[in-house]
Amino acid sequence: MKKTLQLSVNPEIAFDENNLRSFLQKEYQIEENAFIRLERRSIDARNKQIKVNLKISVYENEQPEKWISFEKNYPDVSQKSSAIVVGAGPAGMFAALRLIELGIKPIVIERGKDVQSRRRDLAAINKEHIVNPDSNYCFGEGGAGTYSDGKLYTRSTKRGNIRRILEILVAHGASENILIEAHPHIGTNKLPKIVATLRESILEAGGEMHFQTKVVDFILKNGEMRGVITQNQAGKTQEFTGLGVILATGHSARDIFELLQAKNMLIQPKPFALGVRIEHPQTLIDQIQYHCEVRNKYLPASAYSLAKQIYYQGMQKAVFSFCMCPGGFIVPSATAQGEVVVNGMSPSRRDGKFANSGIVVSVDETDWKDFCKFGNLAALYFQKSIEQNACLLAGNTQTAPAQRMMDFVQKKVSATLLPTSYQPGLASVEMREVLPRTLAFVLQEGLKAFGKKMKGYLTNEAQIVGVESRTSSPVSIPRYKETCEHLQIKRFFPCGEGAGYAGGIVSAAMDGERCAEALAKLYLTEKTKN
Repeated sequence: MKKTLQLSVNPEIAFDENNLRSFLQKEYQIEENAFIRLERRSIDARNKQIKVNLKISVYENEQPEKWISFEKNYPDVSQKSSAIVVGAGPAGMFAALRLIELGIKPIVIERGKDVQSRRRDLAAINKEHIVNPDSNYCFGEGGAGTYSDGKLYTRSTKRGNIRRILEILVAHGASENILIEAHPHIGTNKLPKIVATLRESILEAGGEMHFQTKVVDFILKNGEMRGVITQNQAGKTQEFTGLGVILATGHSARDIFELLQAKNMLIQPKPFALGVRIEHPQTLIDQIQYHCEVRNKYLPASAYSLAKQIYYQGMQKAVFSFCMCPGGFIVPSATAQGEVVVNGMSPSRRDGKFANSGIVVSVDETDWKDFCKFGNLAALYFQKSIEQNACLLAGNTQTAPAQRMMDFVQKKVSATLLPTSYQPGLASVEMREVLPRTLAFVLQEGLKAFGKKMKGYLTNEAQIVGVESRTSSPVSIPRYKETCEHLQIKRFFPCGEGAGYAGGIVSAAMDGERCAEALAKLYLTEKTKN
C-alpha cells in the first residue's frame, strides 16, 4: 500500500535519513522494511523555529513506481540530415540532444574551449588579470552556467518540462537531490563533469562538436539561413550547412549582435538589470535568516530574496537581488580586456565564508538614451560603457571597484575594505563614480529598504563590488511565438539567453529543446525522418 505524507518537521529529521525513518516509524507506524521516497523538500524559515516541509511517499508491501522516466538511449544520427547549433551552453547542448532524439545530426559550434581546458583561462583571469576573449567565465563548453553556480530553479513553467530537464541532468551525473529540493543546485565544482558527459552523449550519437571555432558570418540564400562560416584559432575558415541554424550564443556574444546588425537582420535593444554584487559574511546572513546565533548543522547555508520598487524623478525602478550565492565566491566575468564584470558562484556544499548576491536595478530606454547613435545596440553599448568605466576607475586590471555598504549609503569613500572571495582583488572607489546617477540613487534607496526588511543586512561589515552587468542580454532577437523562427529569416532560430528567451540554466535548456523541436517540425521532411 502506498501512503503520501505531507510533513513539517525539524531540520534534524528532514536532513537525516535515519532520523526521518525513525520518526515515521514512531509517529505514523510505518513498517520497518517499508520503502520511503522523499519527493519534495523546502525550508520554512519565517518563524524562529525553523521547519522543513516534506512530501514523502511510503510503500508498504508494494513495489514503488518508477521515479525517473527519462532513459539515456540516443539513436545514431551520424548519417542523418544535420542542423547547426551555435553555442555549447545549456540552450545549445540541450538543443543538440533534442535534435538527436528527433533524428537530426547536430553540429555544435563553440568559440571557447572544452570544459576542462577552460580552467587554465579562468586561472589566468584570477591570477594574472588576463582575459581571453574566447575562453572565460562566459564563453566555453557549458556556457556561463558551468562556472557560475549551477542554480536550477526557474519560474518558466509554461516554457517546457522542467522535470525532464532535471532528469536529463541526473542521467548525466547530477545528484537525484535536484529532483527533490525546492531550490535545486548542482555546484560549480560538479557541473564540469556533467557538462563533459553531455558532450559525450552528443558525440556517441554521431553529433559533432567544434571547439575554438567562432562564427564570423551567416550563409543566407533567398531569405533563408542555410549555415554559418567559421574561423578557428589558426585563422582557417570553414562552412557548415544544414537544415537550419539554432543561435544559442548566450548574453555576452557582442560580436554576434554586431554581425546581425551589420547584415540588417532584425534585432532590438532589450531592458535588463545592472548594479553590483554585495558580499556579507555567511554567518551574518544565517543569523538573520535562521534567527539564531549559530546555524543548525543540519541546515544549509541560508539564502535570501529581496525586491523593492523605488521612485526617482517621476520614474519607478525595481531594485532586487539576483543570483544569490550562499557560501560562494565572486568571480571576474569580463569577456574582454578593459572591462570589469563580476558574477557569483557556489560549490555544491556552499561552505564558503561569504554570501554574495547581485543587487541590481532595472534598466530601460530612459537609461541608454545617450547611446541611441548605436541603433539597436544602444543598450549593449550603455552596458559596455559602465563595465569599461569600472575597469578604468579600479586601475585598468581585473581588480574590481568596491565600497563598504554603509559607506556607499552615506556617500563616503571607504578608508579600508573587507576580506573578499574575489581573487583579483578590490580597489576602494566611490561607486557613484562607476554607476549612472539614477542607478546609484535607486541602489542606495533599495539597500536602505532591504536593511529594514532584514535587520542587520545594512552594515559596514558587508561591501558592494562592481559591476554586476550581465544579468541578461541587452539585445533581443525577435522570433515568432509558435515556430521560434526569426521574424525575417527562415531556418534561423534565435534561442536562449542571448536571444532574450531564457534566464538561467533550466529555462535556457527548455528553450533549446523548443527550438530543436520547431526546426524539426518545419524542415525535417518525411523522407529524412525515414
